[in-house]
Amino acid sequence: MRTIRVETSAATILLTEAPEPKVRDRQTGEIAKDATSGEALMTMGVVYLEDGESSLIKVTVPESGVSEGLTLGAPVSLPGLVARPWESVFNGQQRHGIAFRAAAVTPAAFPAASGAAA
Repeated sequence: MRTIRVETSAATILLTEAPEPKVRDRQTGEIAKDATSGEALMTMGVVYLEDGESSLIKVTVPESGVSEGLTLGAPVSLPGLVARPWESVFNGQQRHGIAFRAAAVTPAAFPAASGAAA
């Protein structure tokens, strides 16, 4: 399926849920792995703020891409962020959405306030 690169340079991204292992099968507790590398995957919640609007999203990153020093509520950077539309049938119901994936999650700084007094 096609992936769409997400431009994040004008956005503020805040960590709202700490990274935790992504579960592939809830019944067995199996952890999801990257199809290419076999590396364990992690998910986290972030709020994506841009142009006065915000969205709560879940982002998947490889375990090695989770940086030390992440703090809930603090700004983060998501290099290589992509969005991928998906759809499936679960219990006879069609479902669809957008999955977000990044190469890493790293601490970032709050952007400088525009128009601030000098």
